[in-house]
Amino acid sequence: MNIKHFVNCKFHLFVRKIATSIDNFTEWTGKIVSWAVLLMVFLMGLIVLMRYFFEIGSIALQESLTYLHALVFLMGAAFTLKRKGHVSIDIFYQKFSPHTQAVIQVLGTLVFLMPVCIVILTLSWDYVISSWSIQEVSMEAEGLPYIYLLKTLLITMPACLLLQGLSEVIKNSLFLFDQIKSEAESGSDA
Repeated sequence: MNIKHFVNCKFHLFVRKIATSIDNFTEWTGKIVSWAVLLMVFLMGLIVLMRYFFEIGSIALQESLTYLHALVFLMGAAFTLKRKGHVSIDIFYQKFSPHTQAVIQVLGTLVFLMPVCIVILTLSWDYVISSWSIQEVSMEAEGLPYIYLLKTLLITMPACLLLQGLSEVIKNSLFLFDQIKSEAESGSDA
């Protein structure tokens, strides 16, 4: 084995390990978020039970439902990306070769997903920092005192999507690299 091949293999393994680590993190956050869905269902049932059977209302419980809803949708985005659950034009995409699909995934992530995440992150940053600096609370008298935690999701969502996007770019690029490498090796054997 020559030194160039050895360096390529080490780099290949290192980059794949980064993608695997990101995927593991996304899986972990996705599992936590899935428990939040169960908690949301329980809270909704509790709110309905309290309101319609006992005529008791709770602003804090209603706001906690809003917090959980935001958590599920914003933190579930990267998990959905990893599981390929986002909307795509499957009518055309499914008919493409795996090579073309990988190229589309890399270009789509680099041209659309990552720039949009960077814009969201940039535009939300001051808004979230401002909320943290004043320890923003609910405007309702009995509301939750953690609005700044809710607003933090505005920067964690694009950060997690950027990470998962990086993983997708790595995996698809490695697939393309392996495909090109195998074609070159099969061509040199002929």
